[in-house]
Amino acid sequence: MPETELERAEQLIRTIPDYPEPGVLFRDITPLLVDAAALRAVIDAMIAPFAGGFDVVAGIEARGFLLAGAAAMAAGVGLVPIRKAGKLPRPAAAVSYALEYGTATIEAHDDMAPGTRVLLVDDVLATGGTLAGAHELVPRLGGVVVGTSVLLELEALGGRALVPDVRTVFCA
Repeated sequence: MPETELERAEQLIRTIPDYPEPGVLFRDITPLLVDAAALRAVIDAMIAPFAGGFDVVAGIEARGFLLAGAAAMAAGVGLVPIRKAGKLPRPAAAVSYALEYGTATIEAHDDMAPGTRVLLVDDVLATGGTLAGAHELVPRLGGVVVGTSVLLELEALGGRALVPDVRTVFCA
């Protein structure tokens, strides 16, 4: 039996084998999102190390949006969505980065003031490409990345090599 709300939250994360393709172990955070106490515990853990040190939370598509929105509300700050290419009506900056098989691009609007302190939030640190791209994108928009927080790190995939400053709530 879990001792804390955070330990209980970790137990809510399901592993789905062979999704979206054979050999992949997908981490399903939906049961955690449904549970208000568990969600609050992880959001508090994600933002606590950075309390008072950021002006906005930037969330990375798609599940990162869910966590970043909750983090922004909990911290009383704004939200910057970082989207996949082609999803925004007026992208101001874009960064392409390498994936295991190919490349991807993320984009964002330039709605924040120069010098805005940004906390990056995402659901999973896997190979690190997306978060490393976000670290490059935020300064192009005039912001300053003051921290990176993820719900779950898949340590075996080595993403920390690209994003060494990341704060992780859970590791798998």
